[in-house]
Amino acid sequence: MGGEQLNRVKTNIDGLDDMLYGGIPEGNQIIVAGGPGTGKSLMSFEFLYRKAKEGVNSAFIALEEKPDMLIRNVKSAFDFEDLDKLIKSEKLIIGGESTATRLAAEGNSGSYSFGTVVSDMESIIKSNNAKCVVIDSLSLLKLIFEDNTEYRRSIVSLLADLRRMGVTSIVTVEMEQSDRDSLKFGTEFFVFDGIIIFYEMGEENKRMLTSEIVKMRGTDHSWALVPYEISREGFKFYTV
Repeated sequence: MGGEQLNRVKTNIDGLDDMLYGGIPEGNQIIVAGGPGTGKSLMSFEFLYRKAKEGVNSAFIALEEKPDMLIRNVKSAFDFEDLDKLIKSEKLIIGGESTATRLAAEGNSGSYSFGTVVSDMESIIKSNNAKCVVIDSLSLLKLIFEDNTEYRRSIVSLLADLRRMGVTSIVTVEMEQSDRDSLKFGTEFFVFDGIIIFYEMGEENKRMLTSEIVKMRGTDHSWALVPYEISREGFKFYTV
């Protein structure tokens, strides 16, 4: 972009940095959205795994799965042989179970609960001075609020908190449909720096996983609809 010097956080995921023209702009907070089974949580975890291997402290905030279950699911999907070592050394930490439990117990109590959740997240991030963070998923947090205006205001506050801590984050969002033709953006999409969408496309017996970058503030990016696959080695985005 006109000779602009931009610090980027490489994902080190096969093909994704090509789509991002070098990586996620440092300090951006982005949404990875998709329907069930599209792999958004797995891809987000791979991002942190590869950053931890690189020596970057990372934190996965799991709001919908217990950490041990998440690790079991990751191991069933990927051959990440050094995962346990990275977790033991706290280069990669996984937290959020207490937050999810509190949300389930308190139900809908608005901004007070949300403030507590944000405080819990901040504690997890600070526990290893994480620079790359995943929050999985925003859909659970939305259940706290009855009012969309209050929800949007609270998400803006969360993003400000993440920026203040100097992290680059991925936040997953569950979409009801995996079909591109049925795409609808929720209120949270408009306040994030970037949006990556995962789709399932094609006929029932010929489903294909595809992705596109809808938005990435501060940089240009690929506008192509890119197929991807999930193997034991991780994600691969077929950019050419």
